[in-house]
Amino acid sequence: MSTVPSLPPRTARRAASASDGASRLPRSGRRWWALSVLALAQFLVVLDASIVNIALPVVGVELQMSTAALAWVITAYVLAFGGLLLLGGRLADRWGHRRVFLAGVIIFVLASAAAGFAASSGMLLAARAVQGAGAALLAPAALALLTHLFPKPGDRARALGVWGGVAGIGSAAGVLLGGVLTSSWGWQWVFFVNVPVGVLVLATIPFLISRDERTASGVLDLPGAVSVTGALVATVGMFSATEQLGVLHPVTLMLAGLAVALTAVFIVVERRAVEPLVPLAIFSNRSVAVGNVAMLLLGATMVALFFALSVFMQAVLGFDALTAGLTQLPLAGALVVVAGVAPVAVNRWGLRRTLSVSFVVLASGLVWLSFAPADAGFASNLLGPTLVIGVGLGAAFVTATQLAVAGVDGGEAGLAGGLVNTSQQIGGALGLAVLASLAAMRTDALLETGASTPVALSSGFSWLFLGAGVLAMLGAVIVGVIRLESPENARR
Repeated sequence: MSTVPSLPPRTARRAASASDGASRLPRSGRRWWALSVLALAQFLVVLDASIVNIALPVVGVELQMSTAALAWVITAYVLAFGGLLLLGGRLADRWGHRRVFLAGVIIFVLASAAAGFAASSGMLLAARAVQGAGAALLAPAALALLTHLFPKPGDRARALGVWGGVAGIGSAAGVLLGGVLTSSWGWQWVFFVNVPVGVLVLATIPFLISRDERTASGVLDLPGAVSVTGALVATVGMFSATEQLGVLHPVTLMLAGLAVALTAVFIVVERRAVEPLVPLAIFSNRSVAVGNVAMLLLGATMVALFFALSVFMQAVLGFDALTAGLTQLPLAGALVVVAGVAPVAVNRWGLRRTLSVSFVVLASGLVWLSFAPADAGFASNLLGPTLVIGVGLGAAFVTATQLAVAGVDGGEAGLAGGLVNTSQQIGGALGLAVLASLAAMRTDALLETGASTPVALSSGFSWLFLGAGVLAMLGAVIVGVIRLESPENARR
């Protein structure tokens, strides 16, 4: 009597997931509307990492927060977001992508309202951390829904072009909207603005995307989630301590040792777990590995760039919040245009080549910006480099996102979405910590020699912009040197 060989449980789940996902796809017209709403939610997530920058000086005055405490308004969000994204991706694969997406939006909206009503620094930082946790649920689930909605390579490439463009535009638009809202209605509205948009998302998604079922099972890898989040917090804390206490201070050394130890624990846990948070085998897909490294470096340059631009324009050039925000319009416009044409460039020149060139363009704009003097004029010193930066960012976001999810099956779509978002947020947290420390050390050194505050600050920011350019060039080299194993992946 012959028997039919059965699929391994994990493979069977993935196959069933792909089949079920295909049967639940909405009609062609509805899925593009669904993409618009998913992209709107992603816009809020990325926006919230940058919109606060312009409002920080006002927040500091009203809530009596020091400069170091203000940095944590950004860091609390990015740490919670980046540290929990992997868990969010696995929860989405296990409990259903639409279900987890909606739960994440609810948490994000409630935390945004709490941040707007914050009457103390502690309440604001706690709300920001909860915001990050909500974003960690909705972001990977949204990207997984996108991959299910657009299974055909051509349609998926166009959808990912929209997705990557929205992510880049959200980062640039945050600076503009932060200035407008802070000047018009107060800093609280940089958080309140999320509430009506989030409600719109919650009201429309159930009508555009059918209810999904669990696509994975097993025990959640909580030890992996705790260890990777702890390692990230310890690493960012180490850089912060380096700036304030010195490299050889006991606190700095303790945090460095803790970061290394927790990273080692995470790797061991993932190798032994039955259902690991991050199956390390996923990185055998070279497209996924290279795409995530590219997004890590892109996040590092982007978060540090927008933080520094906001402070540079207000503290050094004397712009008010609204003017500082308006000066970001050319950068945002370049992002919009390039995000729309990036898929055409990919089809003509290939994914890897387009991404590598995008990094080179981004690096050239950052290096150009590093030459801006303490009395820089917008038209003469800032307009040109910010336009070039917008072109590089727009193309790099689209292509890095597309590369990071290439060749991933339906059962791990949430994981892939979590990974690429995690890479961006971890890169942002580490990039801001490292480059801001570099800028602070340069500024302090010049102040000790008797340089004026504007000159010292300007020189510090120049070092930050130059360091970000070095990271972008590193991304160009990595993407250009490492070959993808699949011609199909290289072509997309």
